[in-house]
Amino acid sequence: MAAKSAEHVLVDQWRDILAVHARTMCELDRELHRHGLGASDFEVLDILAEGDSEDGGCSYRVQEIASRVHLSQSALSRLVGRLEKDGLVERAMCEEDRRGVRVCLTTKGRDLATEVRPLQRAVLARMLAES
Repeated sequence: MAAKSAEHVLVDQWRDILAVHARTMCELDRELHRHGLGASDFEVLDILAEGDSEDGGCSYRVQEIASRVHLSQSALSRLVGRLEKDGLVERAMCEEDRRGVRVCLTTKGRDLATEVRPLQRAVLARMLAES
């Protein structure tokens, strides 16, 4: 019986994690919507802003971003395409590997990431404090 009880505790913990994640993502989507972004959109912009070089260089390959935002390669490609269409990012060929693609922020994308970051951080603080 103890093993079953431990198993239930484990499953309950997992479901609690999923519930916090789902509630937080919904709240982020709701708050970011007024800026024309979803939670995943902002996450990509924020990651790019973290790696943004002062000379405007593109610092992340698509594969590197995918591993940090936990999206499939195809979902990330569609998201980057939307961000590019909105003028928030640009894609460029990798200098070191012509098969790879780097993504970098435009000035518009950098400005939007800077503007929205405090809102996203406030939502995270509020939602994660409740968990």
